[in-house]
Amino acid sequence: MGTYKNEGFEPATIQLLKEECQEEGSSFVYVEDEDDDLEVLNSGECVHVQFVGKHKDNEVIYDAIIYTLRLHHSSLVYEMAMEKVKKSFPQYIPVEERKPDYRIDAELEEEIELFLTELIEEIEETEAVKVQEHIEIDHEFEYGISLDVCLNVEEISEEVIEDFIAQFNSNSLKLDKTMYSFTNDEPEE
Repeated sequence: MGTYKNEGFEPATIQLLKEECQEEGSSFVYVEDEDDDLEVLNSGECVHVQFVGKHKDNEVIYDAIIYTLRLHHSSLVYEMAMEKVKKSFPQYIPVEERKPDYRIDAELEEEIELFLTELIEEIEETEAVKVQEHIEIDHEFEYGISLDVCLNVEEISEEVIEDFIAQFNSNSLKLDKTMYSFTNDEPEE
């Protein structure tokens, strides 16, 4: 038995995943993430799964984050708006980056959040951010091969995941190269 520095290439580990998939009656398993910052995972817009596929004629475990084009667009819009906020208000620290002892004046925070909301709306209205389906492959991942997959679907359902895996494994996956932009269509409160 060979020694593998990456367990995702280890035949015994691959066999265990195959058995787990078979027990689930699926071609993949969901991955439970300990990172609380990834709360969007398994929300319907983003999932973390593992499946067995081929790489250079050998079986390997693919570790995939699969998410919607809309989620990807929203993330990029938020990042762009937040860069502008940080330039205008260098003392501001986004909620997701704050330490427990962070303090900010309530009025200033309200002003900054209103500014952020206006920036997001402006970026969406001007379609400054456009996105398309894509896959990023990381062969240097610590467990198998990592896939970062963005698909133009409303929801990442089990059917969408199964279809993606079947097409990916059969080399028949065709990504939509159309550039898309989205607006936040949630009604205002």
